[in-house]
Amino acid sequence: MQPTAKEAWNACLKVIRDNIESSSDNPTTFVTWFEPIKPLELDQVDSEVRLTVELPSHFFYEWLEEHFYHLIRETVTRVLGPDARLYYKIIIAQPAESAPSESSLLRAQPQTVIKRPAPDLVVPNAPVPLPASESRLSRCNTFDNFVEGDCNRLARSAALAIAQDPEDNSFSPFLVYGGVGLGKTHLIQAIGNHVLANHTRKRVRYVTSEHFLNEFVQSIEQHRIGQFSAYYRSIDVLIVDDVQFFGKKEKIQEMFFHVFNELHHLRKQIILSADRPPKDIKGIEERLLSRFQWGLAADVQIPDLETRMAILNRKAADEGLDLPQDVTDFIARNIKSNIRELEGALVRLMTHATLLHDEINAAMARQALKDFIHDQPTHVTIDYIVKIVCDYFKLNPDLVRAKTRKREVVQARQIAMFFARELTQNSLKTIGLQFGGRDHSTVVHSERSVNNQMETNSQYREMMVHIRRSLIANPP
Repeated sequence: MQPTAKEAWNACLKVIRDNIESSSDNPTTFVTWFEPIKPLELDQVDSEVRLTVELPSHFFYEWLEEHFYHLIRETVTRVLGPDARLYYKIIIAQPAESAPSESSLLRAQPQTVIKRPAPDLVVPNAPVPLPASESRLSRCNTFDNFVEGDCNRLARSAALAIAQDPEDNSFSPFLVYGGVGLGKTHLIQAIGNHVLANHTRKRVRYVTSEHFLNEFVQSIEQHRIGQFSAYYRSIDVLIVDDVQFFGKKEKIQEMFFHVFNELHHLRKQIILSADRPPKDIKGIEERLLSRFQWGLAADVQIPDLETRMAILNRKAADEGLDLPQDVTDFIARNIKSNIRELEGALVRLMTHATLLHDEINAAMARQALKDFIHDQPTHVTIDYIVKIVCDYFKLNPDLVRAKTRKREVVQARQIAMFFARELTQNSLKTIGLQFGGRDHSTVVHSERSVNNQMETNSQYREMMVHIRRSLIANPP
């Protein structure tokens, strides 16, 4: 006589309980994850025996699949025979017109979904965009005012592709990583702002990892875990900033893992930022790290000189300020670490000019930004640079101003021009004239050549460090 569904499932539960209690240190695992499962029916289709059970949420499905897939499969075949399969129905709080999800614990055939509304959820009955304040986006962070350069080109291109077609989740999750102040937050918020402007029915949510954690803690204190989980699973474009701060926080990682799985399963967009590549993030569970790498990870780097100058010019234009070229050059050459410091220097300059009614020029900039700029020699001249460089190479200084194309002279000349650009406020034309009446394009070529050598040749880079120390140590 064939057992009932309840009898078959109880027999399975006995085997599962024995295995869990003998191998797990947590006595509540079985009670938490298996007792809520309800047997529904046991039938046979052709030669396949089907046991159907009901799960209280997709959260359960993801967790069981992650932790007990093999145990459940082996138990069902052990109790009901080698042709037995477990099917399930999930209670999903979602609009009646939404398409049912199609997955199964044993990856057999698609299951039926019971749609049963959950009264404590804030998920709307029809897709509506979040209010602007709830999206938590800064409206000033857009693609239009994000300055593209070699340092961020891949990240920006991928971000724009996602923003233009949020239905395509080929890059999901998209993770942008890089140091502090390099534009990660601007870029990921630009995605959200573009989606809000062009896909008005999409629900977009930007949140820092700290805010996500605080909301989670509050939901625990107020017994609203279900509402918290359902809310985040209703988002179409979820943007989480600084995910490295989830490190060593097991509970929040557990919750984010299931939110991530649900959104990815529903083909929604997940956008993340971190201060380092996924493989280098400490304290994050391996299963979560692996998911961070499912899509595309792109880095943003320290901007090069041209990009720093473009950023300054753009920021100045946004403020209605006509920044002299030599001032832009001075700031860009001396503030190199990140974009945030560039912006801070510009604010300091504007404040100084406004309060003191002072004209913005190179001399004023040097004075106003003295706290921002370190190690800047104040009396370095081109003649002094030529002397130090030629002393290093044991050359007569007159040679670098001559027409000779000898290799060692050309190298010294290029290096001297490079430091003349970095350590003085002379224009390209003036520097060229000081090196035997050469054109400004020669100076530009020399600067690029030196930069290329430093990027590819470690010995050359060490030599440049040595010469620079000599120049700064005892300026005339």
